[in-house]
Amino acid sequence: MPTYTITELAREFAITPRAIRFYEDQGLLSPAREGAGGRTRVYSASERTRLKLTLRGKRLGLSLSEIKELVDMYESPKDTEAQLKRFLAVLAQHRETLERQREDLEVTLDEIAAHEEECRRLLAADQAEKDEAASSGKRTGSRKLEDAA
Repeated sequence: MPTYTITELAREFAITPRAIRFYEDQGLLSPAREGAGGRTRVYSASERTRLKLTLRGKRLGLSLSEIKELVDMYESPKDTEAQLKRFLAVLAQHRETLERQREDLEVTLDEIAAHEEECRRLLAADQAEKDEAASSGKRTGSRKLEDAA
């Protein structure tokens, strides 16, 4: 059965060893310890899978406690139907949160677009006033020159 070092897993999944140690602290991983004083972490294939599932859960936006619950269910010998139903419930809850956030973002983006449009309108009006004043000043200046001649 293959084993992995923390450095190998960090490299493979493009994360830091510190992140892996953090997942250990959270109870998501529990590598075997070898060497003097158990200082060397040795990850089994199942620990690698747990890390992979943890990272997948993070990409989905799940909390660490949700990930831990799902990963623990994944390894338990319980009925897979119950696991799948729980996973669907977690996904549904997460989907609802993301849809609310998307609605909030759409409202915010609409407000930003309205502010941008108003700013552009004000800038255009300001520029038109400046252009009008400049052209009036030029005519006045040329009339003064004509009058002087």
